[in-house]
This record gives sequence, structure tokens and C-alpha cells, in this order.
Amino acid sequence: MVLARAFADKRPAASHRLGFAVLVLAYAAVVLACGLGLVWAGDLSWGRNPWDNLLKSVGEFARPSFLDIWFGPERLEYRSEDGTLLRTENRQAVEWAFVQALGRATWTTFQIATLGSLLAALLALPLGLLSARNLKAPRWLAQAASSVLGVSRAIHTLVFGLVLVGIVGLGPMAGILAIALHSMGTYGKLYAESIETLDMGAIDAVRATGASGPQVFFSAVWPSVLPQFVSNHLYLWEFNIRDSTVLGLIGAGGLGLLISEAASLFQWDRLATIVLVVIALVTVFDAVSRRIRQALL
Repeated sequence: MVLARAFADKRPAASHRLGFAVLVLAYAAVVLACGLGLVWAGDLSWGRNPWDNLLKSVGEFARPSFLDIWFGPERLEYRSEDGTLLRTENRQAVEWAFVQALGRATWTTFQIATLGSLLAALLALPLGLLSARNLKAPRWLAQAASSVLGVSRAIHTLVFGLVLVGIVGLGPMAGILAIALHSMGTYGKLYAESIETLDMGAIDAVRATGASGPQVFFSAVWPSVLPQFVSNHLYLWEFNIRDSTVLGLIGAGGLGLLISEAASLFQWDRLATIVLVVIALVTVFDAVSRRIRQALL
């Protein structure tokens, strides 16, 4: 009897290990297929002179352009091949104008991420509630909500942006809507998972008093999940700040436009300045959001 019980207890563990091993082998097969496919197509290449290009790029990145505000020449001369003076330029004044434009673009990027994240959170809330299995919404409504959230997550922000630029035109509005439509899927999934971890005993107890659906939500569900909702919102807001920096590449405004200009003109010093601004923006927001999340614990 004891041996039989011990053998029965070991079977689930052995089955779990076997299932994990199968998943690892499947993952290894997928990785191998991806690598061999690229090798077979000849696409795994370092290009021409990768080392020289790396050293040149690192050298230009090492001196961000904003340093010209203080150390740039006040009379930089541009001459033709025969020595004819074409024009002169005050690098300090030119770079100061660029930094001012960079500040305005940074604010635009922050506005896009902030408003897009808030809109996504509001749109996703009813869908997350419907798709949470323990709230027992009508099956067809739950499936429809889950499908909408899945489609939203599957389509990248840039794809939404490309479509929306054609609909609403160039500018931040397209970026806000692109962030909202993509993030809605992630918000909804996180909402549903947070609700599914709740103790159903408290919810059933409120239902037993004859409370309506909204009363059950605001009395038993909302107070329990609010801290986690806020934490998820801060995390996705931070992610969307990073994501919105590239939306300018498709005409949605913000830092992406300056990134595109600097990269297309091979102005790596200016690109380094933009990257430093992005890092600073995300770092500051991460520090603030961490303090808020700690206060909620």
C-alpha cells in the first residue's frame, strides 16, 4: 500500500519533467530551424568592414552633439574642393536650436505615451472584465472580448500607426491611437489575470446578499485589484514611452522624427544626444513609478 502510494506520487512529477523536456526539445528545434534557415539563405552576414564601421560609429557616438553648445566652433567654415568658401556656421547656435527642438519632441513623445496609455487602460477595462473566467460572463461575450484583446496584442504599434496616419493624418493623434489600440490587448490580458487570482469566496459572499453586478465589482473586485491595476498601468506607461519614440518614423511626431533625420544623414553625434535623452526620460520615469508601486504595497 505504501509503495503503491509513493509510486502514484512520483508519477505526476515524472510526467511534469517529461513534459518540460519535450518543451525544451521543441524550443531547441525551433531555434535550430531559424538559424539553419538564415544560414541556408546566406543572410547571416556581418557586412563589409564591420570592425572599421564599428570603431567609426563608436567614435562618433562618444561625442554627443549637445557638447557643441559649449565647445563647438563659433565660425565653422564649409569650403568646396577648390577652397572656395561656401558658408560659415556658428555650431553653438545651431546646436542650441537643435536641443530646443529636441526638448519639444521629447514633450510630444511623453504626451503620446501618456494619453495613449490612459485611453488603452479605459478601453481594456470592460474587455478584461468580460474575459476573466471567474466572473462568469456569458460565454459568447467572453470569447468575443478575448478575441478582440488577442487581435490587439498581435498587431504591432507601428502597423497601427501606419494605418492611422493614413486615416487621421500626420501628427500625435495617430501615435496616441496606435499606442492605445496595441496596448489595449496587453492591459486587458493583465486585468483578466489579476481578477482570476482573486479569492472567489469574498465575491460569492457579496453576490449572496443579492448585490447587482456593478455592486459586486465595486465592493469585492475593485478594491482587491486596484493596486495591481495601478502597478500594471505604470509598467505599460513606461513601456509605451519607449515605444512612442519610434512612432515619429512613420509621421506620428515626437522623437522618432529626429531619430530618422539623424540616422538618414549619418549624424551619429546627434543620434547619441537623442539616445541619451531617451535613456534619461525612461530612467526618471522608472524611478518615479517604482516609488509609487512601493507606496501601494
